[in-house]
Amino acid sequence: MHHFNYRDEELYCEDVPVRTIAEEVGTPFYLYSHATLLKHFRAFDGAFGDIRHLTCFSMKSNSNLAIIRLFAREGGGVDIVSGGELFRALRAGVDPKKIVYSGVGKRAEDLEYALESDILMFNAESEQEIGLLNDLAGKLGKKAPVAIRVNPDIDPQTHPYISTGLRENKFGIDINRSLEEYTTAAGLSHLRVNGVSCHIGSQLTQVAPFVEAMKKLLELIGRLKEAGVEIRYLDLGGGLGITYDREQPPHPEEYGRAIKEHLNTGDVTLILEPGRVIAGNAGILVTRVLYTKSTSEDKRFVIVDAAMNDLMRPSLYGAYHGIQPVSLGGKESIKADIVGPICESGDFFAKDRDVKPFEPGELMALMSAGAYGFSMSSNYNSRPRVAEVMVRGDRYYVIRARETYEDLIRGEVIPDFLKEGRKAL
Repeated sequence: MHHFNYRDEELYCEDVPVRTIAEEVGTPFYLYSHATLLKHFRAFDGAFGDIRHLTCFSMKSNSNLAIIRLFAREGGGVDIVSGGELFRALRAGVDPKKIVYSGVGKRAEDLEYALESDILMFNAESEQEIGLLNDLAGKLGKKAPVAIRVNPDIDPQTHPYISTGLRENKFGIDINRSLEEYTTAAGLSHLRVNGVSCHIGSQLTQVAPFVEAMKKLLELIGRLKEAGVEIRYLDLGGGLGITYDREQPPHPEEYGRAIKEHLNTGDVTLILEPGRVIAGNAGILVTRVLYTKSTSEDKRFVIVDAAMNDLMRPSLYGAYHGIQPVSLGGKESIKADIVGPICESGDFFAKDRDVKPFEPGELMALMSAGAYGFSMSSNYNSRPRVAEVMVRGDRYYVIRARETYEDLIRGEVIPDFLKEGRKAL
């Protein structure tokens, strides 16, 4: 369910015509629906409303301050994977006691920053990280709250690049030796071991892998209790998928029922880290057609002003995003590649897709781009990053200004020895 719909053959976001925003803001730009973000967060969070839980939005999916602030106002927390995300979360007003810090390669300075910020919990992923965290906490005179991320060796049946719960993945500690690591960590003087964490992958379209993972975690919690290690938090991670094309992922209510059916941990608080399922279908990327051309009788291209640096999922994963015209027309569709201006053959959004016969100047919407869209964007080819816009009802707000050429060189310096003119031979 989202709030991007046609009225009189024009695409609207809630009550604002997309064309109006494009004319005033320029293209390309990301466009988010406030009503959709709110509805999705409440639907997910509400699926666990009858048990003790904390919904921590996965900031790597979308870290815009306005979006994070929206979820914080709803009582949510965040899952972070860097010091920069921690900075953003605090700036957006997230309660530090609702922040969990995940990630396989945390830097010492970022761990210190999180310790000084008194976050809820660290999801530690290696023996060396656990040792470093203990040392840093000791130096600061603190006790670091820690969960160990375990790897349950479960196939999430998703794209291999976003599978994180198999033995061959870099994430977590093998669940079969996690008891030993927990015992060691519990004996360290500057750690407070209080959680078990797991994340098996992203864009999952079935409940079964989540349930299988949780059963393994509950068994581990039982063994830890017998060993004298009391667990307060069970972090099940995120990963629930959305519909990009023909996928039929479970509704959050179905997901919630399946999890709660097997949850029998008494005083343990459940932590969930949704990202894509909340933000994915709440945002689109709006772009304008620059040119069209054919290289043969049966090969057509529609060249737009957005590129792989703006939305890299199709180039990186071969991911599908729906292509919709901002203005509908009655012409029959054609088969074409939708491509951007970057000097790479991998710069595409769709290949051999049936689309309307776009003409130069027309607007196009790349659907389901609210997650892992702007957050993965870059300045490749020295392209300024695009604007982000949020619609609420009949008004829109620019929540991130479009970068300028000056932004591209901020921080760069030409050293003195290069400022001189060319020397004569």
